[in-house]
Amino acid sequence: MRAMTDLSTARPAARAGFFERLKQKLNRGLGLGVALDWLVGRKLDESVIAELEDQLLIADVGIETTERIVAGLRRRLGRDAVADAAGARTALQQTLAEILRPRAQPLVIPRDGRPFVILMIGVNGSGKTTTIGKLARRYRAEGLKVLLAAGDTYRAAAIEQLQAWGTRNDVPVVAQQPGADSAAVIFDALQAAQARAIDVVLADTAGRLQNQAGLMQELAKVVRVASRLDPTAPHEKMLVLDASLGQNAISQAVQFHQAVGLTGITMTKLDGGGKGGVLLTLADRLDVPFRYIGVGEDAADLDVFDADQFAAALAGTAAPR
Repeated sequence: MRAMTDLSTARPAARAGFFERLKQKLNRGLGLGVALDWLVGRKLDESVIAELEDQLLIADVGIETTERIVAGLRRRLGRDAVADAAGARTALQQTLAEILRPRAQPLVIPRDGRPFVILMIGVNGSGKTTTIGKLARRYRAEGLKVLLAAGDTYRAAAIEQLQAWGTRNDVPVVAQQPGADSAAVIFDALQAAQARAIDVVLADTAGRLQNQAGLMQELAKVVRVASRLDPTAPHEKMLVLDASLGQNAISQAVQFHQAVGLTGITMTKLDGGGKGGVLLTLADRLDVPFRYIGVGEDAADLDVFDADQFAAALAGTAAPR
């Protein structure tokens, strides 16, 4: 049986601390921003449903997902008048968790078959390079040997930023000059990783715009080149999304998935005003696991996605046990 590193495990205190930060920072402490106190004493009639739908749409939840949430609330709250706001929030939390749970799949890295190659994908400004640095620190703390590949060769600043993360985390970085072929950089990094018995390669890629077909094709080339050294590589194609983009993040995810077949999603900048509803829509539309969420710049502000914690933060309920 292969030994595995399950990065979903964490000390209870650390998990509780992250939940509190998530709740405080998500949409500036407002969670999904859907007020429920006004429901007390009212039945879920058409006018109430219309108001709920408007609030969910404003919270970056798509139309079809909004309908699913409303149906879940109706099922849980019944036909009678809503008795209290706490009960309504609990019903909302349960409904949201029901949507999110199938996508909550932590990344598990095999101890054998090294190196495990994680290709990091996303547009400029999504927090991709910063996420690489945080993951490098996390994996090193798990006892894994990590190498970074500076595959975003279009921005000199991206190379410098990745090298700074390498120095900070004491992990090697494979890089070339700005403008070099991204696929060649990642190929060199995989060769180096094989020679050094590296466990995990975190490969940066250019912050390509999702509507530029040529750049999408180049990303597909990176995938093909990686598979020359290991037919199973890259083992994870992780899209990093900026939560503040709202429904535009859905378009990014769909097009990247069509181009390379995503295997994981990390959502960043949930502290930047994003309401979190976009994750609900992603869960509904794409069969792609959610790996991590980020709520700030510090390394501790990135953690494994937990469906029940996230649903509780969105609904404004207590931390799940």
